[in-house]
Amino acid sequence: MSKSTNKQPHVSITTVERKIFLIRGQRVMIDRDLAELYGVETRVLNQAVRRNIKRFPDDFMFSLNREEIRNLSQIVISSKIKHAPNMFAFTEQGVAMLSTVLNSDRAIQVNITIMRAFVRFKETITRHKELASKLSQLETKIEKHDEEIQAIFEAIRQLMAPVEKPKKWIGF
Repeated sequence: MSKSTNKQPHVSITTVERKIFLIRGQRVMIDRDLAELYGVETRVLNQAVRRNIKRFPDDFMFSLNREEIRNLSQIVISSKIKHAPNMFAFTEQGVAMLSTVLNSDRAIQVNITIMRAFVRFKETITRHKELASKLSQLETKIEKHDEEIQAIFEAIRQLMAPVEKPKKWIGF
C-alpha cells in the first residue's frame, strides 16, 4: 500500500456516494465531479477521454441533453452546471475505464474508492428490495391474522349471547 500524501487526500465513500446520480435508468457520475475527485480540471479529464474515445462506448459514457442538465442543476447547486456546453455522464464501467486513461496514483486510489461506493450502493438497493419483500409478506400475514381474529371475536360473541330457552307451555 502506498502512503497517503497531501497531494492525495483521502476521498470517503460517502463523498463519492453523494456524487452518484440516476440518469436514464443508470447510476452515473458526472465528468465535473469525477475531475474534482481525481484532482484534475474537467477539460483535462474530457481531453483524456476524447484521446481514448474507443475505450468509452455509449454504455460506458454518454453526453447529457439540456433537460438532463437542467434536472441535475436542481439537485446539484452549481451555476457552472446550468451553463455547461457539454456534460458527460460515466456509468460504473466508464468510471473503471477512466483509471486506465488517467494513469496516476491518485486516479488509482480514487477509482478504488468509487468502485467501493458503487458496490455499497448496489448492496443498499438489494437490502431495500429484500426489506420491501419482507414487509409485503408481513402485511399479507397481518391481513390474514386480522380476518382470523375477526372470526374468533364473532365466535366469542355468539358464545356470549344468551341462549334463548324455549318457553315451557303451561297447560293442556
